[in-house]
Amino acid sequence: MSTSIDDTLAACGQPPRHVAIIMDGNNRWAKKRFMPGVAGHKAGVDAVRAVVELSVKQGVEVLTLFAFSSENWRRPEDEVSALMQLFVMALQREVKKLHRNNIRLRIMGDVSGFSPQLQKLIREAEEQTADNSAMTLVVAANYGGQWDIAQAARRIAADVQKGSLALDDVNEQTFHQYTWLSDLPAPDLMIRTGGEQRISNFMLWQTAYSEFYFSDAFWPDFKEEEYTRALVDFAKRTRRFGRTDDQLQEDMKSV
Repeated sequence: MSTSIDDTLAACGQPPRHVAIIMDGNNRWAKKRFMPGVAGHKAGVDAVRAVVELSVKQGVEVLTLFAFSSENWRRPEDEVSALMQLFVMALQREVKKLHRNNIRLRIMGDVSGFSPQLQKLIREAEEQTADNSAMTLVVAANYGGQWDIAQAARRIAADVQKGSLALDDVNEQTFHQYTWLSDLPAPDLMIRTGGEQRISNFMLWQTAYSEFYFSDAFWPDFKEEEYTRALVDFAKRTRRFGRTDDQLQEDMKSV
């Protein structure tokens, strides 16, 4: 990393605790280079490494990457097959590196939709890295925000039916405990690459108060410099959470 990037990040102050990223633009990156779409996904692995490394260096506690949505099954069969093979290869090659660097890996989504081999690799990777503490890397795979909310509602309904949860006790805080990643801080910063400005059914519940940053860079090009721009932009924002500027200033005085 260049000295200028280091200096820029040093001036940012407190980093976001949790960064969530929609990694978009792999296919378009490949198409511009007259390459098959899977080449873009393979190139995107380098961007993942760069973003993980910078996140750890900057003290980000949780990094969540949207790798494969529940809607991505609609893509061409050969592309889906290639993505599954790439997922297997990434788990086989990258988990040891994550473990050496004290990074915990968690997979968020309906893993029952994957092959037995992939499910086994996911289980082993999560078990191997479970006690690591430098950062938590969450990979959303076969995940959708609406699915997440629906699953939470089903579990709540089942507990109410069993009598282990009272209907009057169901509120926002209770509901949150039934969603994915409820034990982790909510995303402070949501990034989407590739020039699109939508969240595509990603972490609908968890990003209620997230700051959003949209980058025109395709995911394979979203490395140290592009990620730094997002972190700097986040550092310049004022997060009110429903309060006024005067209230925020009073809170700062009391710190």
